[in-house]
Amino acid sequence: MSEGTKVAGEKFEELKTAIRDYGQAAFQNLLRCRALGDAIVGGFHVFEGCPEENVSAVPAEGAFDPRKDYGDAAYSYSNRNVIILEPVRFGLSLIVGNAEDSGALWLRTVIATEIIGENFDVFVASQPVIRVPFEFDGKLDPVFEAIHREFLETFTLEVNEFLDARFKTGIGFLPG
Repeated sequence: MSEGTKVAGEKFEELKTAIRDYGQAAFQNLLRCRALGDAIVGGFHVFEGCPEENVSAVPAEGAFDPRKDYGDAAYSYSNRNVIILEPVRFGLSLIVGNAEDSGALWLRTVIATEIIGENFDVFVASQPVIRVPFEFDGKLDPVFEAIHREFLETFTLEVNEFLDARFKTGIGFLPG
């Protein structure tokens, strides 16, 4: 066996080791992020003070029905044939009944989670990143607050613009 062949064999083993390590990391990311996602969905109703059935995990994109149990299909990895190392995305839906009639509004926000070192980075729509420890029991209030804030801002920002006195007396451009 020539030296070139031996080196090539070592290179191949090095590549196999890197692929194995990647696969293990991708699988751990999926399992841990799914557990965190389930904890977020499972605990948000307590934080929000609403019935448990008003909160559910739904797909992050496309049509959804918050009354349906999506299971794995609520999570971004469910559409993949292979597991890759990437943030796990899911939607959190909140059903809010109308005060005026028997209808309801279905809200959804997108949450992305990923492992960074010994913590999770959690992204709730356009809210700032939240660092959550691996041992997250009892430590999810900042995530719940970001979800609440995201839902609330969906309505309050536009109402605040609507009520802004600068827009009551005419049309045109604001002075720069």
